[in-house]
Amino acid sequence: MPDTHPDFETLRERALALRADGLSRRRIRDHLKVFNNDLLNRLLDGGPPPPRPPHPNAKPALRARARELRSRGMTYDQIQLALGCSKSSVSLWVRDLPKPPPRTREEASAIARRGWEPTLRRREEERERTRQEAARQIGQLSDRELFLVGVGLYWAEGAKRKPHRKQDRVSFVNSDPDMIRVFLAWLRMLGVADDRRAFNVYIHETADARSAERFWAEVIGIDVEALGKTSLKKHNPLTNRKNVGADYQGCLSVRVAQGADLYRRVEGWWYGIVVGAKRPD
Repeated sequence: MPDTHPDFETLRERALALRADGLSRRRIRDHLKVFNNDLLNRLLDGGPPPPRPPHPNAKPALRARARELRSRGMTYDQIQLALGCSKSSVSLWVRDLPKPPPRTREEASAIARRGWEPTLRRREEERERTRQEAARQIGQLSDRELFLVGVGLYWAEGAKRKPHRKQDRVSFVNSDPDMIRVFLAWLRMLGVADDRRAFNVYIHETADARSAERFWAEVIGIDVEALGKTSLKKHNPLTNRKNVGADYQGCLSVRVAQGADLYRRVEGWWYGIVVGAKRPD
């Protein structure tokens, strides 16, 4: 069959020269951009045989290094990256060695964090810019704004009358210092005297209760001795607790003495907000 390629002989010379230099059929194909198998066969016909793949033992120093790294607990991927060889070669060289112990969750998380650090840092910077911009949009609250915020805050987080506990009392418990500060500012705006407020710390018994008491006393601006008795939550070994870090300070309870009338007003205020939020269809 006559060849119809316009520059077949020149292309054949280049193909044979590349073969003589030890290039594989695939590399010659990619180099010459000849993706027709029939044409590639004719170009290489009569040329030298393809180079034989190197035997694993042809690189004793690399093999020895791979075995050393495997003995130190490195994975196939890590050895491949360190030595610049193929993963299949690594497997062939070290497959008789024991596998390294699996990574702990902490080790795997640390490796993942290192890879994500630039992205996480950028996201945190974007988050902080958004937070600061949003905070500037609020500015100083008017008394009415603080009043409405406080009503919603209490109805979301405070103690409420239940069918099984028909008590009208004002009690607010939270672990967020800023929530406590806003609630106390709301009580002051309503004219609730300081001597009607009582404070107690609630914290897990395995935590540092004394440190938590000092923390909350500083948050609300009173002496530690002015706090009520701290309530310790019993330890349950079956519970997978998340709040175990050094920054865990438990919760603070704020109770208002003789608060039945205030509770009933809050209940009515909240109902008024619900009705006032309705919009005509």
